[in-house]
Amino acid sequence: MPGTITLITDFGLEDGHVGAMKGVIRSIAPEATIVDISHFVPPQDIGKAAYVLFTAYPYYPAGTVHVVVVDPGVGTERQAIALQTSVAYFVAPDNGVLSYVLDREGVEAVVQLANPKYWHHPVSDVFHGRDIFGPVGAHLAKGVPLQSLGEPLDPAALVTFSLPRPERRVDGSIIAQVVVIDSFGNLTANLPADWLASSPTWEIEVAGQRIRGLQRTFGDVAKNQLMAFIDSEGFLAIAVRNGNAARELGIKEGDQVLLRPY
Repeated sequence: MPGTITLITDFGLEDGHVGAMKGVIRSIAPEATIVDISHFVPPQDIGKAAYVLFTAYPYYPAGTVHVVVVDPGVGTERQAIALQTSVAYFVAPDNGVLSYVLDREGVEAVVQLANPKYWHHPVSDVFHGRDIFGPVGAHLAKGVPLQSLGEPLDPAALVTFSLPRPERRVDGSIIAQVVVIDSFGNLTANLPADWLASSPTWEIEVAGQRIRGLQRTFGDVAKNQLMAFIDSEGFLAIAVRNGNAARELGIKEGDQVLLRPY
């Protein structure tokens, strides 16, 4: 029986693109469950799409098919791929959008999507989400073997972007960076909580503002107060209670966060 198919795109919901993509999927796998993770990735923002996928896919049942269509290179020579890990299938353009997955998971198999038998026809040069990625995801959910979808690829040859890593300095301080800003304006840094085990207390500096210590939750500080905490994914985050930290601090993704033990 077909399982679960998730969708991440930058299509938005103002137009019919998501609906068309779902229509093709349902025509192939009508019993599959389709879950919208997000259709509001900023246009062409591969890094944000990769992070959205990173934070969501671990919570789905084994064998789920994750379809990601943030594809600035649609219709060019960039490859369309499907890969299998021990936990899920992923269908996406080979443009770095699977970078976090490839960093975390071992790849059991990966193919270039080269078998038009499993596409929707005619194929548009500008809508591979509807005509290639969606249909392939539906066929995978129905049980079509990955190897039937195209030619095998070397996982080491897939396109990835360099994931930002925190740096621990000799004085015990840590340099991290903001990797994502959510819809509330909260800042997530590339710093897992276990990096903070070396000291019970930390001072966090960002955009010239210093925060003493970590809070457990938003209600632990007054309204409009700047705070640091460990987010639901286990990473350092910075917020303004009932406010927008990114806007108030003038922060953008890639900006530095400095932590000092005290």
